[in-house]
Amino acid sequence: MGIKFTKYHGLGNDFILIDNRHDHTPCLNSEQAMKLCDRHFGVGADGVIFALPPQGESDYTMRIYNSDGSEPEMCGNGIRCLARFLADLDGKQDTHHTYQIHTLAGIIRPQLQGKDQVTVNMGQPYLLAHEIPTTLASSEEKVISQPLSVADQSWQVTCVSMGNPHCITFVDNADGIDLETIGPEFEHHSAFPKRTNTEFIEVVSQDYLKMRVWERGAGITLACGTGACASLVAAVLNQLSDRAATVELPGGCLHIEWSLQDNHVYMTGAATKVFDGTVAAIL
Repeated sequence: MGIKFTKYHGLGNDFILIDNRHDHTPCLNSEQAMKLCDRHFGVGADGVIFALPPQGESDYTMRIYNSDGSEPEMCGNGIRCLARFLADLDGKQDTHHTYQIHTLAGIIRPQLQGKDQVTVNMGQPYLLAHEIPTTLASSEEKVISQPLSVADQSWQVTCVSMGNPHCITFVDNADGIDLETIGPEFEHHSAFPKRTNTEFIEVVSQDYLKMRVWERGAGITLACGTGACASLVAAVLNQLSDRAATVELPGGCLHIEWSLQDNHVYMTGAATKVFDGTVAAIL
């Protein structure tokens, strides 16, 4: 007995995709997912994504465990990979099909674009402190360029939720940030009761941002789709960016647009299949 899987990556943010459409409960628990994500003793990935049966009006349901076993509300790169995985299962690779995916952050709608590109309607950003959540402002206030003390340094931060929490700070040199040291300090800061993803953004121009990210539950990753969306929103709120821009991540670029028409954020980027495999049923 074994569990079949397919490995995908979105700009180097890599995931193990499992066809779990026969059952509403993931076939692996969080501890097993952690072992599967281990890059020395397992397959190696930033997370494990399960394609589950639909809920309500959705086509399918997405569940994901991070490499540390935690379960995020949603994952932008992950849902692009899931859309490509479902297209492979459904035989829709060459169409512009749109899926309705139920996530813990609500219904997300990825649309297939060409060979490996996917455009995702990420919905509207959430900006109020209680929606993030964060204690940096009162419940109904926004957190825009507010001071936050981390590791004996004051940072100006803007907080955005894309269904999961993000803390964005603008820096002169993104490459100069010691992510391994400072990332955990942000993630576990007391101002974020559900922890937070943290993005360090260098504004290259009004339509080009450079980003490095420390992901909640995964650490340093090559890309973060929800983080890129949150960062574009934060840049607009701070009058540092146009409403559409390229976001450069270590693994590649995403095109992000915060639409004036519907207030939704749209993300376009690649989702690439790596290989198929089978793992032992008991890890």
